[in-house]
Amino acid sequence: MSLSIFSKYKDCNYWNWNGFSIAWYVENENNNNIPLVLLHGFGASSKHWRKNMSTFANYGYAVYSLDLLGFGESDQPGINQIDRLDNGIWCDQVTDFINEIIRPINKKKVVIIGNSLGGLIALTCAVSTPEELSGIILSPLPDPVSINLNKSIKKSYFNDFKMNIFKLIIRLSPIEFILFLINRFGLIPFFLKNAYFKNESIDNDLIHIIKKPSKRSTAARALRAMCVGMTTRSNKLKSSFLLKIMNENRKVPLLLIWGEKDNFIPLFYGKRIAKFYPWVELEIVANSGHCVHDEDHNIFNNLSNNWIKELNTL
Repeated sequence: MSLSIFSKYKDCNYWNWNGFSIAWYVENENNNNIPLVLLHGFGASSKHWRKNMSTFANYGYAVYSLDLLGFGESDQPGINQIDRLDNGIWCDQVTDFINEIIRPINKKKVVIIGNSLGGLIALTCAVSTPEELSGIILSPLPDPVSINLNKSIKKSYFNDFKMNIFKLIIRLSPIEFILFLINRFGLIPFFLKNAYFKNESIDNDLIHIIKKPSKRSTAARALRAMCVGMTTRSNKLKSSFLLKIMNENRKVPLLLIWGEKDNFIPLFYGKRIAKFYPWVELEIVANSGHCVHDEDHNIFNNLSNNWIKELNTL
């Protein structure tokens, strides 16, 4: 493992959130800088921002990154401990982090930058607590967006039975064995090759970032709580509803940064969002995949910095 890349993570901070231990990191923390909060995607951790934190700090921001509950070095609760894990729970975590960790020393509005699942959480926070944020950057947004929102919400009232059956299936599914097979047969590099367009970006450090949390003894129970939470969550926690609310109030500017070659969430969805909501800015990064911030970090860092500097609400 490259010490040069992970040296900035040697001083990990821990925060007690509702009885759970949350790992977080900071660079350039002081009273005068605009705070950025970096949120990783599914299966990743704060260390996935290995090529961004120091650059953003050099730009003059106070840069925070935290391991979402269930990921990285944070606690990995299961259904018995937390019932479910969804973007509503993670939004509460981020909001409390801002209030308890950032606000005592920095009163400026926050910019949240999220990769994939982190982007969905950033969007959730923008609807939940818009007064705390000056902007959000989503790269990309993983939820499909529907324009037939009323029909979707109406149908949800008839899903209780189906959701209860699904919860039972997830409780009984052999997730522990599935994770064992993934780690035993080294399948993580295979999944990364589908997420990244440039294979040279998949180094040993990246594999270690993804593999280590998945090998923890509590990983399977947390994954089970995520499966239940994200599948059975309310329609009000889905992108279609969240964007509708943002469209009505326009309180928080939104930038989408999308990899042209994203195999997980195709660019089609990003273009669709920009078409439905013309106030959303879309930047397309050529020949980049699902993790633009890591695969093309120089482009990502510059796009983000230039956009933040132009925000009128800071």
